[in-house]
Amino acid sequence: MATTLFSQSSTQQLIKYSKVLEYFENGQVSEFDLNLGSGNMTMLVEINGKKTEVNYRVPNVSRFLDDIDDDIEAYNEAHPDSKMVYDLEPAAEIPWFVSMLPTLILVGSMGIFLYVMMRQTRGSGGMSGFSKAKPRTPQDGRIVTFADVAGADEEKEELVEIVEFLKNPAKYNALGARIPKGVLLMGPPGTGKTLLARAVAGEAGVPFYSISGSDFVEMFVGVGASRVRDLFAEAKKTAPSIVFIDEIDAVGRHRGAGLGGGHDEREQTLNQLLVEMDGFGANSGVIIIAATNRKDILDPALLRPGRFDRQILVGYPDVKGREEILKVHVRNKPMGPDVNLKTVAKATVGFTGADLENVVNEAALLAARANKRAITMKEIEDATIKVIAGPEKRSKVVTEKEKRLTAYHEAGHAVCTYYCPTQDPVHEISIIPRGMAGGYTMSLPEDDRGYLAKTAMQENIVTLLGGRMAELIVLDDISTGASNDLERATQIARSMVTRYGFSEKLGPVVYGQDQGEVFLGMDINRSRNYSEEVAAEIDQEIRRIIEEAYSRAREILEAHRDQLEVVAQYLMEHEKIGEFGFKALMEGREVNPEEDQHGIFSKVISDAQKEAAAQLEAAQTESQPETPASEPEAPAAAPEAGTTEESSAPDQKEE
Repeated sequence: MATTLFSQSSTQQLIKYSKVLEYFENGQVSEFDLNLGSGNMTMLVEINGKKTEVNYRVPNVSRFLDDIDDDIEAYNEAHPDSKMVYDLEPAAEIPWFVSMLPTLILVGSMGIFLYVMMRQTRGSGGMSGFSKAKPRTPQDGRIVTFADVAGADEEKEELVEIVEFLKNPAKYNALGARIPKGVLLMGPPGTGKTLLARAVAGEAGVPFYSISGSDFVEMFVGVGASRVRDLFAEAKKTAPSIVFIDEIDAVGRHRGAGLGGGHDEREQTLNQLLVEMDGFGANSGVIIIAATNRKDILDPALLRPGRFDRQILVGYPDVKGREEILKVHVRNKPMGPDVNLKTVAKATVGFTGADLENVVNEAALLAARANKRAITMKEIEDATIKVIAGPEKRSKVVTEKEKRLTAYHEAGHAVCTYYCPTQDPVHEISIIPRGMAGGYTMSLPEDDRGYLAKTAMQENIVTLLGGRMAELIVLDDISTGASNDLERATQIARSMVTRYGFSEKLGPVVYGQDQGEVFLGMDINRSRNYSEEVAAEIDQEIRRIIEEAYSRAREILEAHRDQLEVVAQYLMEHEKIGEFGFKALMEGREVNPEEDQHGIFSKVISDAQKEAAAQLEAAQTESQPETPASEPEAPAAAPEAGTTEESSAPDQKEE
């Protein structure tokens, strides 16, 4: 049986359609069975005088029957006594639903597609929904008030009138007063402009619509203008209300800038925004609040009275403001007993509200990583350095040559900073890679400053070039590690000459214009407002300032070469040093590790301790004259009391 199956399978695989037709033409087939549905056929064929059963599958049944019809008749005529016997089995009946299955699948797919399209159309308002504005409302359900905004007391006072008008507009309308239609909040990133706008809405208890300037602009012309109209229409329906446009410079840039013409989509959106803002009446109850970091690139028509006619600068918080901001961010966080927010505020000069929030959050993450139940001063210190310089990369492989180069480079910065009186004191030096830097010398400001003197800027350049000079003096070679230092030093020197009038040769004249406006178009048609001769003199003055600072850095490091070596060798051994340790090395003392562990808060903590000691001493001094004055008749007792106080006072100071 196995042999039969094998031979049949082989015959079926080797036989061709032309060979089957040849069997029928030659009269070799005496009988066959054919299934009309599947095409499977079994033939009894006479091959070499022997009848053999051959299996074959017909590719096309109807054509095959047409091809062999004449051969069957010829065979029957040739063999009238033994005509060809064949059996044509009809195809199996297919249920009607099976034959309809492809059609049903097609119809179902189209129905699902149409249903999804209709749901999307209903959700977006149809094709007209594409031109609808999609303002966002706060989803957290938390109402922000002025109590949640810290470090911006003057800015909040400016916005109190807005809140009072929204609560009681009749009070102002009765006197004919007109509340500002638009308030522009401008300032550096992270200073709390968006939070202030939410606080105004929270205090007034009115609807708050928030949208970004980039949400107006689309690739289709006219969509942005349509969205502006829709936004203001929605705001008027729920008046009194507040519309907050974040990053308005995305749509409010100066018209005519760039290479686009008057049909530019952004300019059409700005034109519609100007019309909508200027069309408000005194009783509309809709106030526009916008925020931007780039007021200099906004269109003048947007800033004129009647539109954004009140402009509030939200700047960097001072030390008191930073302390209040920290109090807001640590409300729901367990803090250790050693945490002093006043100390943190003094050590974070120049930080914005967003920076301080990031510091507190990073400190919480570090505390959780160390399995602590509360945030201590150490986590806050590490988080502050991480925010400033980036995370440490202790796993990075540093060769001994690179380590030595970095140590002398950072020691050069630190020594030059130490001998430049106008520079902020060194708080920490490290040769552990952080971020993109192989090491860093951190100098934190001791107080808030509103301006810089000429001497301070000159000595800033000296400290920046100190690392490069240290490499040249000690290693007799220079590296690419000072590229950022050179860039910053050159920028400071250029600003001294062209912006601040610090050059005696060129005088108190501003050359060129502010390089803040860098977008395409504003600079294409802008011509330089000084001649080529003056440009050459500017280059000479910049070179002179840099070379003088370079020479002074050499003088400082050569005069204090021994201190440079001590600091560099300490860094190569310990990789990091704090403020107290650095001062000890510069004064020729040994470094006390316990004293040097305070890091960036060491100076603030030391000042606080000295201030507390001074207050205690002043309190004791005030109480001292009372005893002699009350007992004038006992002169012998006065020296004894004075002696007692004098002997105890040094102990108190020493402690």
